[in-house]
Amino acid sequence: MNHFDMIIIGAGLSGIGAACHLQLKHPNKSYRIIESRESMGGTWDLFRYPGIRSDSDMHTLGYSFKPWLSPKAIADGPAIRDYIQESAAEFGVDEHIEYQRKVVAASWDSGTARWTLSLENSTEPDAEVETLTCNFIYSCTGYYRYDKGYTPDFPGADQFKGQVVHPQLWPEDLDCRGKRVVVIGSGATAITLVPALAKTAEHVTMLQRSPTYVLSRPEVDATSMKFRRWFPEQFAYDLTRWKNVTLSALLFQASRRYPNYVKKLIRKVVHAWMGDDFDIDTHFNPSYNPWDQRLCLVPNGDLFRSLRKGTSSIVTDHIETFTETGIELKSGELLEADIIVTATGLELLLLGGMKLEVDGVEKKVSDSLTYKGMMFSGIPNLALAAGYTNASWTLKCDLTSNYVCRLLSYMDKNNYQYCVANNDPSVKRLQFLDLASGYVDRAMDQFPKQGDKSPWKLHQNYLLDILNLRVGSVRDKAMGFYKAD
Repeated sequence: MNHFDMIIIGAGLSGIGAACHLQLKHPNKSYRIIESRESMGGTWDLFRYPGIRSDSDMHTLGYSFKPWLSPKAIADGPAIRDYIQESAAEFGVDEHIEYQRKVVAASWDSGTARWTLSLENSTEPDAEVETLTCNFIYSCTGYYRYDKGYTPDFPGADQFKGQVVHPQLWPEDLDCRGKRVVVIGSGATAITLVPALAKTAEHVTMLQRSPTYVLSRPEVDATSMKFRRWFPEQFAYDLTRWKNVTLSALLFQASRRYPNYVKKLIRKVVHAWMGDDFDIDTHFNPSYNPWDQRLCLVPNGDLFRSLRKGTSSIVTDHIETFTETGIELKSGELLEADIIVTATGLELLLLGGMKLEVDGVEKKVSDSLTYKGMMFSGIPNLALAAGYTNASWTLKCDLTSNYVCRLLSYMDKNNYQYCVANNDPSVKRLQFLDLASGYVDRAMDQFPKQGDKSPWKLHQNYLLDILNLRVGSVRDKAMGFYKAD
């Protein structure tokens, strides 16, 4: 049976980043990256719908140790995938990936201080289950299911004679040229799809039940380009990274403390793009406050440009039923469509659905408290890469990977074999993600809880996490360190 110091689950943005950190800090550690799909890239390899792009700037979504050098700060999916592959090759971690294997179960034994992992062949479900062992598991699988997205049960959906498509499973041969397309949804995916499809479709309608806050930002970061002319590459990248972290943090804090002011500011930006004749209050005026849900970014105002041009439109209404030729709304309006795109969200799945057992006892992460937003009470030597909901995903994952490396160094130095966060019954249990989104609400019962105080509290604050994860001690009252029996 093969044994490794660490198993990293997932070869996406966070998984490749975790492996690079390990390679840099612990070059002598043995590790394997287990990827259920046939290629690396995670989200950026899976999603192939038109216009797929980042919803964070690449100076914060990129790795801290590898500068993003493209002029485009808001990058498309293929460019991000290339960046991940280039990073993997540059640091030699691509040689450690095992593809088309899915970790379905992991069993911990305190006597040997080892995990035994059960792996299925993701392309041959009937193949014999493989096993391997490791000292530490680092799950970089993200939050959501890779095999399907979320689609509500729409009344009359079986009546529609056209094609219904979910963005997560976009057909390669789908041709929208000259077609009437209705995109159901108002989140980042819908807002990305609409202007991209409108370039060739006869017309694209974005059908939303409720509006989303949308801000335009330049596709190219002019300040970053100046920094690159003035300073060395890595330093210029770091300066841009900090500039963008600071600006996004200020916007988030302002949204929390002065929501009405930020509402007016966003409305003013939308009005500058759309003018007096557009019904902003119906289509871009959500009932919630800014950052109760994620803000959506559109590069160079591409959505607004498409709406102004007339190649796309927004309808804010509820669906009564699908018909043979489109969608009938509660208002009685009929939207004619040849293709309906259900950009209706994701299905969340923590740890890729892996089942856990500790010393013969089944463990559910939903019964655990999260320690520093990355480990689970009562579960040894297991960490989770979980990004921010109010900023770039990679900012937090970079900190988590760095912390895991510090944890390994501490255990090696003091001859400990494993660590486990010990539950604190005095801590008040709160929902893991503080985000008012449908896909979050549907799955929160499967997630662990966070606490109301450190180290159990999940901070959505990069500066505070730097102090806790990069500077603060890895030893505290909540974390216990042990030697094998």
